[in-house]
This record gives sequence, structure tokens and C-alpha cells, in this order.
Amino acid sequence: MSLEELFHLLLVQSGAGWALIGAMLAVMFGGIGSARGIRIAAAEGAGVMSEKPELFGRLLPLMALPGTQGFYGLICAIMMARYTNLIKGAMTIGPLPGLGLLAVGFGAGMVFWRSAVFQGETSAAAIALVAKRPDQVGRSILLPALVETYAVVALLAAILLIIWLTKAELTLPTSIGG
Repeated sequence: MSLEELFHLLLVQSGAGWALIGAMLAVMFGGIGSARGIRIAAAEGAGVMSEKPELFGRLLPLMALPGTQGFYGLICAIMMARYTNLIKGAMTIGPLPGLGLLAVGFGAGMVFWRSAVFQGETSAAAIALVAKRPDQVGRSILLPALVETYAVVALLAAILLIIWLTKAELTLPTSIGG
């Protein structure tokens, strides 16, 4: 099979290629965001622990929180693989649902990326709070958890859209108007 034939098969005759790209975009953006968010929080944590190493246990959850969005991207990719039958080795999806999954992966991935970075920044602020007031660690975790809410909303929306897009073949209306 030539490259041109493979391209036509994956992106025109079926939606397999589009769905795979969408799955990887969710993983990529979630992973990039989580890595950056953890770097932001961990830099603040390392600064605090350089003077107060006894705070490590209290700071660890705050440094790790931005990592969840990377897992959300992975969940999206697994859901796409499951609902398009990629896991069974026979990807069955039309071009329109495939394009829909591309949009889901891109949209959810962007939310995962940005929320992980914002959560890293919020975690860094919470770490600074704990540095001055170690007794406030419980309250400080709530600050980055508020940012997490929107990553969870994006994950739930992505899961629902993945299920809906793969349930039935999408068709375009033959005429506009009624």
C-alpha cells in the first residue's frame, strides 16, 4: 500500500487517522501542561525546602497536583481507542466522527495544558503560604483544587463527546431549511 493510499484510507475513507491525531493531542497537551505545572510548583517547593526541609511531606501534594491533567489526556486517548475499536485492532469509525474526535482531543488537551500551568502557579502560591503558615496546609490545597475543577469538567465533557461521537455514524443534512 502506498503512502497516498494509506493517507486516503485513514483520513478520507475512515476517520481512524483523525481519531488517532485527536487522541495524541489530548495526551500531548495534557503532558506538556502537567510537566510545566509541576516544574513551577516544584521550583517553589524546592526553595521553601532549602530552608525548611521538614515541610516536604506537606508540600508534596501541592507539587504533584498539576500532574493530574497528564493522566486526563491519557484517559481521553484510552477512551478514544476503546470506543473506536483500536484496542481490538480493527478501528471502525467514519470520517465525520473521526474529525469530531480530533476536535475533542484538541479542545480537551488545550484545557488540560492551560489548567495544569495555572494549577502549578496556584500551587506555588499555596506553597508560599505553607512556608509562612505550616498549619494552613489543608486550606492551601483548596486553592489549586479550584483550578482542577475545570480540568475535570473538560475530562467529563470529552468522555461524553467520545461516547456520543462513536455511538452512531454522523451524517450531514442533505438540505438546509425546512
